[in-house]
Amino acid sequence: MARKKEAAANIGLDVEPPKGTCTDRNCPFHGELPVRGTVLNGTVVSTKMQGTVAVEREHLKYVPKYERYEKRTSRYLAHSPPCIEAKAGDRVSIMECRPLSKRVSYVVIERA
Repeated sequence: MARKKEAAANIGLDVEPPKGTCTDRNCPFHGELPVRGTVLNGTVVSTKMQGTVAVEREHLKYVPKYERYEKRTSRYLAHSPPCIEAKAGDRVSIMECRPLSKRVSYVVIERA
């Protein structure tokens, strides 16, 4: 049950669908990959893998002993569909999906 390749599918979020098209099965807009769960924002720090990007996200963690916040970073590996064309330094939104490999459980849904 393949979706039409011409039009981008509605993934259930208020995001702008990509302008280009692709034939990637793991694209939430043009393929068969359902998305669910959390949406995270971050910066692409590496595109050296084939079809995968490393996204770094900064957040604050409260330390009760010192009554202050500390900055922490988390790295997520996310599948990057060819129609989105994420490059290093881009701000992106990633969304949870089924596991695509051992460490990849997110997919890029928007480039900001």
